[in-house]
Amino acid sequence: MTEAEDRKPQSDEARGTFDPEITSEFAIPAGFAAPAGVAEPETTSEFEVPDGLDVSPPHAPEPEGSAFSTPRTYNAKQAPAAFTPATGVPVVSLTKDAPWQDRMRTMLRMPVAERPAPEPGPKAEEGGPAVPRVLDLTLRIGELLLAGGEGAEDVEAAMFAVCRSYGLDRCEPNVTFTLLSISYQPSLVEDPVTASRTVRRRAVDYTRLAAVFQLVDDLSDPETHLSLEEAYRRLAEIRRNRHPYPGWVLTGASGLLAGAASVLVGGDVFVFVAAALGAMLGDRLAWLCAGRGLPEFYQFTVAAMPPAALGVALTVAHVDVKASAVVTGGLFALLPGRALVAAVQDGLTGFYITASARLLEVMYLFVGIVVGVLIVLYFGVNLDAKLNPDAALGSSQRPVVQICASMLLSLTFAVLLQQERATVLWVTLNGGVAWVVYGALHYPGGLSPVASTAVAAGLVGLFGQLLSRYRFASALPYTTAAIGPLLPGSATYFGLLAIAQNKVDKGLVSLATAVSLAMAIAIGVNLGSEISRLFLRMPGAASAAGRRAAKRTRGF
Repeated sequence: MTEAEDRKPQSDEARGTFDPEITSEFAIPAGFAAPAGVAEPETTSEFEVPDGLDVSPPHAPEPEGSAFSTPRTYNAKQAPAAFTPATGVPVVSLTKDAPWQDRMRTMLRMPVAERPAPEPGPKAEEGGPAVPRVLDLTLRIGELLLAGGEGAEDVEAAMFAVCRSYGLDRCEPNVTFTLLSISYQPSLVEDPVTASRTVRRRAVDYTRLAAVFQLVDDLSDPETHLSLEEAYRRLAEIRRNRHPYPGWVLTGASGLLAGAASVLVGGDVFVFVAAALGAMLGDRLAWLCAGRGLPEFYQFTVAAMPPAALGVALTVAHVDVKASAVVTGGLFALLPGRALVAAVQDGLTGFYITASARLLEVMYLFVGIVVGVLIVLYFGVNLDAKLNPDAALGSSQRPVVQICASMLLSLTFAVLLQQERATVLWVTLNGGVAWVVYGALHYPGGLSPVASTAVAAGLVGLFGQLLSRYRFASALPYTTAAIGPLLPGSATYFGLLAIAQNKVDKGLVSLATAVSLAMAIAIGVNLGSEISRLFLRMPGAASAAGRRAAKRTRGF
């Protein structure tokens, strides 16, 4: 044998140790002997603890930097409260003396998981009423409120109050301009029940609105046990009730409103009568168009033409009268101040879809007024009518007469809104206060018309909200009619007259002023309403700091 063959290791056969049953590649190599008395373990799990690794709890924390070590400052006994504490979410205490509007608004702005448990149990028969019937009642109540001009946030609060009064706490109402929906989920493992309703007709009747608010107040009162059948019966009576004022009273109120507005811009007795006649004629024509099924756009267009035509006719006849005051007075009865305030309120509270729809409605109605007046002014300019806007601007300051005219304007505006007779006196006084504040800031104080209007509208909203809380009713009947003397009727007319005389730049500036005044009124009313809550006892806190704002644009 060669030297290489001598160094070659002998095979298993040569050693006589050949084991035909060993076929695993994990067999013990030659030259390595297994420990005596120790069998090879059969455990093949990869989670087996290796030999030599101590798995007993450590007496000291692992070095900083390990992903599995707790921070050195962490102490389980003094740990901060987690997102959901072990004892549960703290219960929010809602003040029983606060109006139901504030209590429901506070809970609506909470997440569903953080809302407190229902204060009382179901008020109806044992086991509670059927969920679909409660949702149907809720939608019918919300429909009347939304059709009456109530803001979207207040409608949601009323719907939530109705559901909560019958034990349906886990519900989510949703309000848009023409659609109401509500969803109720009994628990996290049960399917939700959803219902919706479309608002197709809108009728301004603040008496009906006050009755619906009283019904919701009775339902949310824990001491009043109102069954579902009784609530349906009262709701049917509210829907069947006729308007408190007949048609001829409304026509006379529109005439008096136009006459009072003409006095505010410098008119005399003759101007008062002319503006009243033009407004009443326009109101009757609008009723005729409504009876024929014409949309509101054409109704406003037709209603705006008689006052403008009467002013142009007086100018063509060379009657020594302020024709611009006649036209301005007729426009006051048509300006959609109620819809504008509701639109801005919805926008400021985060209901942008509803606010956009309301503003679009206001724009269409305003364009209808513009079209009606421009048609008449165009013919007046072609007939060489000497229409001079400066005639109305040179009016003398008559504080007593203008205050009386502003109160008459607010009173007649309240009648047009079909308000309760008990609220007419309060809104008349509120309108007089608004004009006193505006006149004091604008004439002696020299403040701009927009700023003066905003301050006066803020006081209207403040007093209206306080009066509504005192009487546990809606704030609209105390604020909408009171802003009547502040509406930008004269600025609107001057802008339209300048456009009709081919002075487009001057006309657009005047119309921009009218829009600014309208926005100042709406924002002032809403701001006054919010300021009023600073003086009220708010639910869940002793001050306004505890009131949760609507987090719809930012999450912090």
